[in-house]
Amino acid sequence: MATGSARTVIARPPAEVWAAVADITRMGEWSPECIAGRWVDGAIGPAVGARFEGDNVARIGGRTVKAWTTTSEVTACEPGSVFAFVAEGYTTWTYRFEPSGVDGTATTVTETFEYEPTGAMGFVYERVLFRSKSMTKGMQRTLDRVKTALEA
Repeated sequence: MATGSARTVIARPPAEVWAAVADITRMGEWSPECIAGRWVDGAIGPAVGARFEGDNVARIGGRTVKAWTTTSEVTACEPGSVFAFVAEGYTTWTYRFEPSGVDGTATTVTETFEYEPTGAMGFVYERVLFRSKSMTKGMQRTLDRVKTALEA
């Protein structure tokens, strides 16, 4: 199983941080890989079973080397607590939100992913492209950008 995780503390309450992250239409503001997101199949916001598309790019040296769109389904949706989805039935992404700080008005947000690398592509992704490592770095950049935006 390929996994990764990133974490930060944001000086905003969990409900506010959750609302920003669970609004996938905003992910393009923060993610270095997912440049746009939209709800599909009649979904208008986060809910278990809601589906969305995400437009993604891979860049090397500032040049786009691959662009693709994924379809995801929300699998966990508890405001202020957890938001999770499965992309293409393959990779599970989970965000967990916990109150932190002396008065509980800050949030520790943890983002994780997991997938099973299989076959030749799994080998290439993990042993040649070090995909888990780059995804983990991307998650940390995403959370850092969410923190900057919400604390501004």
